[in-house]
Amino acid sequence: MPRISIEEIDQICEQSLPWAGMMGFEIAEIGKGTCRVRLPQSDRFLRPGGTVSGPALMSLADYAMYVAVLSRIGRVEMAVTTNLNCNFLRRPKPGAVIAECRLIKLGKRLAYGEVSLYSEGDEADGPVAHVTATYSIPPERGDAG
Repeated sequence: MPRISIEEIDQICEQSLPWAGMMGFEIAEIGKGTCRVRLPQSDRFLRPGGTVSGPALMSLADYAMYVAVLSRIGRVEMAVTTNLNCNFLRRPKPGAVIAECRLIKLGKRLAYGEVSLYSEGDEADGPVAHVTATYSIPPERGDAG
C-alpha cells in the first residue's frame, strides 16, 4: 500500500509546486513504488511540427518519479531530483501523454527509477521516451550522517 494518497500529493502541489498544477498532471494510480500519471493534451505543450515538446515530456517524467518516491517514503516534500536522463525514442503524436513509473532501488538517501512515456491510445506502439532518474532523499531530523 502506498504511503501517500493522490489527495495528499494534490495538496502538496497546490501549496508548494504550482508548476505541477499549471501542467495539469492527473494521477491515475499510485502503488508501492509505482504510479501512472497523465499529461492532458494542450496546444501549449506542442513544438513546431505538432509534436509534444521535450520539456513537457521531461516534466511529466520528473513529476511521475516524485509521485513514485513519495509512494514509498511518505510526505517528504524536500525529496529532489539529482539526475534525469531522457531518451526520446519516437515522435509523440499531439495529444495526452501517459507516464508509467517504477522505482528500481530505494535506499536511505537515494531513489532510482525509470519512467516510460506513451502517447495516450498509442501504447501498443511502444514508448515515445524512456527516462531514468535519481532522487535525493533528505536525512531525517537528527540524522548526522
